[in-house]
Amino acid sequence: MTDGTPIIRLRDVHVVHRARGGGVFSRERVYALTGADLVIRAGETVGVVGESGCGKSTLAKVLVGLQRPTSGEVSIDGRDVWSMSAAERRLHIGAGVGMVFQDPATSLNRRMPVREILRDPLDVHRRGTKAEREQRVDELMALVGLPRSVADVLPSQLSGGQRQRVSIARALALEPGLVIADEPTSALDVSVRAQILNLLLDLKDRLGLAMVFVSHDIQTVKRVSDRVVTMYLGRIVEETPSSLVPGQAQHPYTRALFSATPGLLSPLDPIPLAGPVPSATRPPSGCPFRTRCWKATKVCAEEFPAAAAGTVNGGHAPHVFRCHHPVPGGTSDRQLVELARSATPSAVEENQ
Repeated sequence: MTDGTPIIRLRDVHVVHRARGGGVFSRERVYALTGADLVIRAGETVGVVGESGCGKSTLAKVLVGLQRPTSGEVSIDGRDVWSMSAAERRLHIGAGVGMVFQDPATSLNRRMPVREILRDPLDVHRRGTKAEREQRVDELMALVGLPRSVADVLPSQLSGGQRQRVSIARALALEPGLVIADEPTSALDVSVRAQILNLLLDLKDRLGLAMVFVSHDIQTVKRVSDRVVTMYLGRIVEETPSSLVPGQAQHPYTRALFSATPGLLSPLDPIPLAGPVPSATRPPSGCPFRTRCWKATKVCAEEFPAAAAGTVNGGHAPHVFRCHHPVPGGTSDRQLVELARSATPSAVEENQ
């Protein structure tokens, strides 16, 4: 359960990179994150979903302090992260936020045994005496279900699931209040994914952690999250309580994204979208989703929609969407499929 206390807050955060392969003098830029506003509160799990290249991993790196924004503010416990000294950032971000990366085979030092990998954060931050650090390593291994026999082996000698357990233990070494999990199960065998996911959820409850869970698996995100953040082409387009998705989500993209995930008891009938995702080097004007949206009109090309509160059953729901033509709450996927299919080709082409 969340106590509502903000841990990290993003205000109008932008991340712009030089395009790869463009050369030193190239003016092409990749707009990886645009105008991100987000609050992560103590004890809550926030799921982040969207297609590949939508900015999910960039958002995760901003939250954990690995990516400095081009502009905007990132604050932790009310203090601006990038106005801190390096020592202060190390204390507040390095110790207060842990990260579990997608592929443990590349995120763990291949030359260090498990014991040294887990002790390393404790050594860097000078936590306790040498004996206390060794004791903490044993506690961490027990916490994530690793036998003591693996303490002196290299990551290459472990299975994929065991390596990810080491990654999780390392993220928890300094007792952070927030853990960022960036696609933590995608590099694992199907048989192991459920074990790692259940471990993360169990640790979250036992330790009272806040967690940001980034994943392509949107049904899993819905199941584990208190709130679902939908991203499209570097922008946060909707934030929805997980209990309301997909049926009460009001952004067309959120509805289309969830409709494209097959259910066990129902056939797959996704809401059709026009064309491919636009390039992040030349994003469309106004709403970035307009070039694929069956509801787009002229106003969608002129300005990015302001944040609006969603409504459910006539009252205000604790969720926010950014769309000029939101989907009415309770509209069925079948209705949306019919509306999208009936959109005239000329109307779609006008928004390209």
